[in-house]
Amino acid sequence: MASEVRVEEGPFGPEVRPGHAAVEQTVLYLHGDPRLAGTPQDALPTARELARATGYAVVCARYRPRFPQALDDVYAAWEHCRAGGGSVAVAGKRLGGALAAGLLLRLRDEGATPPTCAVLTSPLLDFTLEAPSLLLNAAADRTVDAESLPLRAAAYAGAESRTSPLLSPLHGNLHGLPPIQLHAAGTEVLLDDALSFATRAAHSGVAVDLRIYEDASAQGLRQLGAAAEFLRGRCAGGASQPRPAFSSPSGV
Repeated sequence: MASEVRVEEGPFGPEVRPGHAAVEQTVLYLHGDPRLAGTPQDALPTARELARATGYAVVCARYRPRFPQALDDVYAAWEHCRAGGGSVAVAGKRLGGALAAGLLLRLRDEGATPPTCAVLTSPLLDFTLEAPSLLLNAAADRTVDAESLPLRAAAYAGAESRTSPLLSPLHGNLHGLPPIQLHAAGTEVLLDDALSFATRAAHSGVAVDLRIYEDASAQGLRQLGAAAEFLRGRCAGGASQPRPAFSSPSGV
């Protein structure tokens, strides 16, 4: 673990680096707020804690707030991370989770070297917005305005088909993806996106670590430690190690 970290402005956004010189892995982190907006700077508190917990560099990428330009920006940031040497993982929250999963599909389809793993936090993975939890958890979820979500999703998606796999990874072919960890609260409107994606990925032979928490407070307390442990376990070729196709730890 790294006790001290520093923040540098990189060509694709802020980069949080541990104090020591050698970095074993880089994490490409994709921000996302309840309004499907935000900036990389919003992710810096999480990025700092993740860098301290893992000793890895964390690149908080900028991306334009519309599709497919956002995915193109993320792809360019991915290439920047790869050019730095060492292994690279990807992580994202809400809209950033959609982009992280979309990046996995794009890299797989191109036959490119995949990330060591991916961590998706409260991801928006289905832009059809037909998941039951969008209605059932609307009153309990104080973090996302379910009523305005369709308008914001439409503004981001533009003319793209809502079932396009790169926009809505839940509708894609998930075979051949690297190990994925998903985090969600049982009370959030995007719960079903995480549950459905985890199930489909596991059926496709992907190693899945699904973490469901009682509520947003419990998620905030425990997910970073779980994510750091997952990233460390998958670094430097960990994706090739035999793992169960699906796990959901008890107590979360």
